[in-house]
Amino acid sequence: MPKIDIDTLPEIKGSGFPAPFDAPCAERIRQRLGNAAGLSDFGVNLMRLPPSGWSSQRHSHSHEDEFVYVLSGELVLIEDEGETILRAGDCAAFPKGTGNGHHMVNRSNEIAVYLEVGSRVYDDLTTCSDIDMMSANADGRFVHKDGSPITQA
Repeated sequence: MPKIDIDTLPEIKGSGFPAPFDAPCAERIRQRLGNAAGLSDFGVNLMRLPPSGWSSQRHSHSHEDEFVYVLSGELVLIEDEGETILRAGDCAAFPKGTGNGHHMVNRSNEIAVYLEVGSRVYDDLTTCSDIDMMSANADGRFVHKDGSPITQA
């Protein structure tokens, strides 16, 4: 496998969340390293999270494991059990099916950089912990937890 030239990969700003749930993640930047390498079983993303940014809405996965490794900066991991500081060299893992909602927030004054690794399971359902929203990998749509569509104003 040839070396991945990160400098040539597109930088994707923001998230795919519908408004207004996209606002806290609007400034995050993702580069899809796994896609660039042609990986299909799992994804690897290089993430840059500016001060006051969120990695995502707090969420859990039904069928996907997730792992993060902090390369630089400082993040606050927020999950059901509380808050944990993550700094360069720290990592965290989120096993599928636990229902433990998680996300990271940058409360520092510097950009945080981390790797995000996750499986790519067609049957996965992502459920948001703090808001009435979920999404299935099968169709990628965001819906309310009762399955009704989310309509944007």
